Amino acid sequence: QVQLVESGGDLVQAGGSLRLSCAASGRIFSINNMAWHRQAPGKQREFVARIRSEGRTDYASSVKGRFTISRDSAKNTVYLQMDSLKPEDTAVYICLAVVQTARGATTNDYWGRGTQVTVSS
Repeated sequence: QVQLVESGGDLVQAGGSLRLSCAASGRIFSINNMAWHRQAPGKQREFVARIRSEGRTDYASSVKGRFTISRDSAKNTVYLQMDSLKPEDTAVYICLAVVQTARGATTNDYWGRGTQVTVSS
């Protein structure tokens, strides 16, 4: 099986910055996409950012220009650099990896447990 562990969540003031990390481990043959989603209390989980194996990125319009996603493929780790944080960014940030566990196998989605980001005004 595959495990994802996030880190870096914290309490920060509006306008501040944080960097989140997510490391994948376990039975991994290859990783296609890695992504960040977030979920605030009482709200649906929403897409934040994605990075593909070749390095192409996508962002939600609400974070574009403020957040940057990157990855270290050798470490099976994805990062989310968050700048100019707003109170509306407060949420649990959850990591996703699309993983092939063996050559020729189909991919499966694996989710982390999340890391709390709180932005105060």
